Amino acid sequence: MIHVEADAGEEWDSRIGWADLARAAVGSAVRHSGFPELGEGSLVVEVSVKFTDDQEVRSLNSAYRSKDKATNVLSFPMLEPDMLGSLAQSGAGELLLGDIVLAQGICSAEAAEKQVPIEAHASHLIVHGTLHLLGYDHEQGEGQAEEMEEVERAALGAIGISDPYAVTEVQT
Repeated sequence: MIHVEADAGEEWDSRIGWADLARAAVGSAVRHSGFPELGEGSLVVEVSVKFTDDQEVRSLNSAYRSKDKATNVLSFPMLEPDMLGSLAQSGAGELLLGDIVLAQGICSAEAAEKQVPIEAHASHLIVHGTLHLLGYDHEQGEGQAEEMEEVERAALGAIGISDPYAVTEVQT
């Protein structure tokens, strides 16, 4: 079972079901990752997703990554990636995967720039963040970046979201 705690601050549109969106995105990311057995059987996988403002994300980014700027999403894994395989195979107990934090202003601006609904972009960022919790790291070379993007495409497609990396041709 995959358990997602989601908390949306007042900056985020309260008409949108952010908790359900987070559950769908995290669940799809796990199922399409290299650890699809996580959350099966009696193993409970837990992820916390916080929807907050740019300033809080900037503070967290500064405190934990020494980068004094806001970013769209931060992930805070609780486990080393090499531990995930053996824990996933154990099939029982609870596994706190980590925390994901999204910045409303940046997420909203990026969605507008990409001309996609904020729900779709937030889902993409949650899938991306979940994969970081699972040990994927696009900053470790082109091969890992491509692998991560492929998993993102599959996970998002499974929940009805178009490929965020698709290049659209401009008609001239």
